[in-house]
Amino acid sequence: MSGFIQVVINGLLIGGVYALLAVGLTMIFGVMKIINFAQCEYLMLGMYLTYCFYTLFGMGAEDNPYVFIIPVAVLMLIFGMAVYQICIRPIVGRDMVSYILLTVGLSYILQNAAQIFWTANPKSIDTAIKSQSIYFEAIDVAIPTAKLISFVLAVAFVLLVSLLLKKTDIGRAMRATSENPQVAALLGINTKKSYLLAFGLGSLFAGVAGVLLSPIYTVYPRVGTLFSTTIFAVVILGGLGSVTGALVGGLLIGIVENMVGTYVALDLAPVGVFVLFILVMLLKPNGLFGEGGRKA
Repeated sequence: MSGFIQVVINGLLIGGVYALLAVGLTMIFGVMKIINFAQCEYLMLGMYLTYCFYTLFGMGAEDNPYVFIIPVAVLMLIFGMAVYQICIRPIVGRDMVSYILLTVGLSYILQNAAQIFWTANPKSIDTAIKSQSIYFEAIDVAIPTAKLISFVLAVAFVLLVSLLLKKTDIGRAMRATSENPQVAALLGINTKKSYLLAFGLGSLFAGVAGVLLSPIYTVYPRVGTLFSTTIFAVVILGGLGSVTGALVGGLLIGIVENMVGTYVALDLAPVGVFVLFILVMLLKPNGLFGEGGRKA
C-alpha cells in the first residue's frame, strides 16, 4: 500500500508542474484563440536562464535555484511580449495555419539558437536539494524535496492566475476579450493590450516551470520536446481555455503517467497518458472543463 501511495504522490508532484506549463498555453489560447507550439521552448529558456544565474552568482550545492523565480519570470514576461510585438501581432486576425507555421518555426529557431549559444552538451544544476527527501514513517513514504517545492510553487502560481482572471480588472478584460473581442472593443477594452499581456503571461509561466524543473532535469536545447506532447494532452484533456481544466488535467496525467511507468513499463508511460486522453475525448469531446462558462 505504501508503494502505491508513493507512486500517486510522485505523479501529483510532477503533475503540478505540468499544470503550470499548461496554464500558460491555456491562457494564450483562451484569450487569443491560437496554440503556441513554441511553449515548451520557453520552458527550455527558463531552465537555461536559471542555469546561467546559478553559475553567474557562483552558487554551490548548499544553494537552491528557486531564488531566481522572480528574475526569470520578469525576463520571460519581457521576452514573450517582445515575441508578440515582433512576430505575432502582424498576423493577428489571419487563419490558424499562419499561427501554426509561425510558432512551429519559432520553436525550431529557439532550439537552434540555444544550441549555438549554450552548445548541445547537457547542463545541470548541482544542488543538494535534488537528492534530499522528506520521509513520513507512519505511511512509509518519502517525498523528494525538489519535487515537493516545485509542486507547491506551481499550484500557487496556478491559483494566482485564477484569482487574476476572476478578481482583477485586467483579468476581466482578458476574459471579455476571450469571449468576443469585437464586443469587448466596442465596450472600450483594449483587446490588443489583452493579447499582449496574455502572450507575455503564457511565456512567464513556462519560464517559471523551467525554474521549478531545473533541479530535477538536465537542460539541453531539445529538452522541451520531453514535455510537448504531454502538455498538449493536458490542455486538451482539461478543456481548451480552462485554467481549472489545466490544473486537474495536469494532476491526472501526472498520476497516470507515473502509475503506468511504475507498474507496467517505463517506456509505456506515454501510452497510458494517451489511452486516458482517448477515453476522455470519447466521453467528453470538449475536455473535462471545456463546456459552458467563461474560459480564459
